[in-house]
Amino acid sequence: MRMLVVCLLLFCCFLPAQSQPPNPATSSLTAGLAERRAQLLHRGVNASMWLAQASDYSPARLRAYTTADDIALMHSMGFDHVRLSIDGDELLRNAPAGGLNAIFLAELDTTVKTMLKDDLRVIVDVHPSDDFKRKLRSDDAAVARFCALWSALAAHYAQTDPDRIFFEVLNEPEFDNAQQWAAVQTQAIAAIRRAAPYHTIIATAERYSGLTNLLTLEPVADPNVIYTFHDYEPFAFTHQGATWTMEQVRPLRRVPYPSSPEDIAAVVSQEQQLIDQHWINSYGLDRWDAARIRSELSFAGKWAALHHVPVYCGEFGVYQAFADPAMRAAWLHDTRMALEEQGIGWAVWDYRGSFAVVSKTNGKATPIPAIATALGLHSQ
Repeated sequence: MRMLVVCLLLFCCFLPAQSQPPNPATSSLTAGLAERRAQLLHRGVNASMWLAQASDYSPARLRAYTTADDIALMHSMGFDHVRLSIDGDELLRNAPAGGLNAIFLAELDTTVKTMLKDDLRVIVDVHPSDDFKRKLRSDDAAVARFCALWSALAAHYAQTDPDRIFFEVLNEPEFDNAQQWAAVQTQAIAAIRRAAPYHTIIATAERYSGLTNLLTLEPVADPNVIYTFHDYEPFAFTHQGATWTMEQVRPLRRVPYPSSPEDIAAVVSQEQQLIDQHWINSYGLDRWDAARIRSELSFAGKWAALHHVPVYCGEFGVYQAFADPAMRAAWLHDTRMALEEQGIGWAVWDYRGSFAVVSKTNGKATPIPAIATALGLHSQ
């Protein structure tokens, strides 16, 4: 009997261990996925003022604002992906518990399917209002709703090709406290990962996702994550005349790029306050040009190399209302070239909004030739 027990014990030792499902956050199956998939996001465009940043999300308006012809044009211009802004509140409006707004979701599904059909990858970008983000900063219940939103949205798209659909946690979080934002983002990533184990997630730093915020960000434990930042520097040039942001840029007109003290002298008097005159004067002294942009953006590459993670630029662009068209094209060219020199994919802001790469009249969109050329795209 004793010999029989010994034999049984030896037999059990050589039985294969019961397999456990791999943990996507640590599995070798996901190692290197983020780096490979980041290379699939080479040249993209932001589809804005459509499924987000709007006051009307009726099916009639959504189907008219950006059409299947627009999506086909995005592809023919040479874009390989679309960063698709989606309003968080609208996703949850009249939604059942644990679910999403069925009418809005149906329009989103049609959009995503059309983009995939036209060989465009899609970044599903939760891009809510400032008020939505304010609640995230101050209300634990809002964080729970946000994570529930992502649980439902990731589950909805979990069966899509993870080489073609990406999940971006939140556009420009507007959290001043980096640790607080890191805690919220970690919870959201966990919710996404439970629902969609192998899709790549796009994470970001606090505040407005600027380069300097990225440089102090600690990567999350999940290896299947790409890290995004936005680049609108120098702000005095890219946002001259904009009314929705910092007051210093609102009165500005004819701000030049490249900048020099001589070229900026005539612009300084546009500012009423001495501190604002000092700010715009500093833009001239900083001599922003292609070399300065390359130097600045090289730090995104250095951060990626330091942490062995991929980086992506989800927004860059120039408000077109008051910028000289040739200078706008020059800045876009210099920024695009600097990003590509670092091996960083990008999405320009935006398709047909106030930073547009096309003009649209009577329902027909036409690429702006100088902008398309600046971005290395086709205008015909």
